[in-house]
Amino acid sequence: MILYPAIDLKDGQAVRLLRGAMDQATVFNDDPAAQARSFVEVGCEWLHLVDLNGAFAGTPVNAAAVEAILTACPGVPAQLGGGIRDMATIERWLDKGVARVILGTVAVEHPDLVRGAARAFPDQVAVGIDARGGKVATKGWAEETDVDAIDLTQSFQDAGIAAIIYTDINRDGAMQGPNIKATVGLARAVSIPVIASGGVASLTDLIALRDTGVIAGAISGRALYDGAIDLDAALAALKR
Repeated sequence: MILYPAIDLKDGQAVRLLRGAMDQATVFNDDPAAQARSFVEVGCEWLHLVDLNGAFAGTPVNAAAVEAILTACPGVPAQLGGGIRDMATIERWLDKGVARVILGTVAVEHPDLVRGAARAFPDQVAVGIDARGGKVATKGWAEETDVDAIDLTQSFQDAGIAAIIYTDINRDGAMQGPNIKATVGLARAVSIPVIASGGVASLTDLIALRDTGVIAGAISGRALYDGAIDLDAALAALKR
């Protein structure tokens, strides 16, 4: 199982939100590129980047910070979400060196765009499914929908999606542990690799996700910044 350290970008800084609330942001590093380097130097093989402002604006906002991270960590793949809602933006980020774009809002509003992008860019398009109580939220988690998370995931079963990133919004940043039951249920509903996000707060959480045998990766942010997860120990445990 791959550990993806999260770098959430707000106003050019690396922050963490509490349950997706932009007014509940804690700044952890005002130099996101330096933060990314510190993760890579320990041995992280992927980076998970989110343009939080972009998710609300519907267009990239923290592009300079993302590009600085890509420059600082050559050869280390990064997946990026937030404000990516048209083919031109997808192409632009992939051309700049992002390994995988994450499409969230458009997966609900324009699923044909997601399918077209997956065909055009094999293994470079992921779908971000963010849910409260099993129902998908969009536009930076600001808008609730009646779309069921598993139904949405299954609708992309044969689209060639590289991964599903499933976030339980109520767990995100709360340090209360991931929603393993919901994540496993979603992972078993499709053959697409599923990455768990939201609430991963300890090495025990990571091992529990690993031991399900059906979850391909886990994203952690606050626990890494706070030191609740020792990154060296986590990487060693997941390699075993």
